[in-house]
Amino acid sequence: MRIGVVQGPNLNLLGVREPEIYGHETLDALNTRIGAAAAELGAEVEIFQANGEGALIDFVQDAAARVDGFIINAGGYTHTSVALLDALVGVGKPYVEVHLSNLAGREPYRRTSLLAPKASGVIMGFGAPGYILAVRGLISLLRARSG
Repeated sequence: MRIGVVQGPNLNLLGVREPEIYGHETLDALNTRIGAAAAELGAEVEIFQANGEGALIDFVQDAAARVDGFIINAGGYTHTSVALLDALVGVGKPYVEVHLSNLAGREPYRRTSLLAPKASGVIMGFGAPGYILAVRGLISLLRARSG
């Protein structure tokens, strides 16, 4: 089993950007934790981070042939990108949306996710451990679907 992990804009600044909201852990450290959690469950991850919308869409489309599902933190594109939603839906793979902070308790413009209605699940507000929950949830879903 293989999972694509999509890290959106500004996640490369983890550990530096607003640590009171996003924590002190760097993206590299977080990605290492994600990979270890997947490996414990017998899965592999392919992790990609980009600040540009087009690069994220290209990754989703290209990786769909190699992965069984996606975990995505689309950052600011969560609230604006119909194109990213279309790519995720278009490749026909299940995806779990994850956010470090609780979007429902943030600024009004952050409270709407264009990705959530088609996601298999949404995890937010748990910080970095939310990614581990997403890994476990997606793997469980994929195993249930494969029968």
